[in-house]
Amino acid sequence: MAAYKTVVVGTDGSDSSYRAVDRAAAIAADTGATLVIACAFQPASERSVERAQDTLGDDVAYQVVGSNPAEESVRTAAERAAKAGATKVETVVVDGDPVPSLTKIVIDRSADLLVVGNRGLNTLAGRILGSVPSEAARKSHVDVLIVHTT
Repeated sequence: MAAYKTVVVGTDGSDSSYRAVDRAAAIAADTGATLVIACAFQPASERSVERAQDTLGDDVAYQVVGSNPAEESVRTAAERAAKAGATKVETVVVDGDPVPSLTKIVIDRSADLLVVGNRGLNTLAGRILGSVPSEAARKSHVDVLIVHTT
């Protein structure tokens, strides 16, 4: 099996997502792959803040609404990735929902691995409404690593 060449990891600025970044960075370091750290955000509006609060809770919603928090999230993640040994690190901030955004980035970058944290996977809301890790695994056409981060 060939080594991964491009690894995409999603982050929302939470401690949990940074643990997924750490794992993705270790894989990129071990294989010499390019690591693409991505964060999707919703433009700041009253409706998007309410949607994010409903989905993520008050403590995390502020981190993914508006581009400034998203830029800070990927900057912090890139610093962590470098400390973990990743040498080729790129960041992407996109306006949109997480799974469609990650899927598009995987395609655009010709990635061969998508890494996400397991947050929301084993929650009641995640089972009823869906979660980023389960939806990413269902919709991805490349290998998906779901990192145990919670």
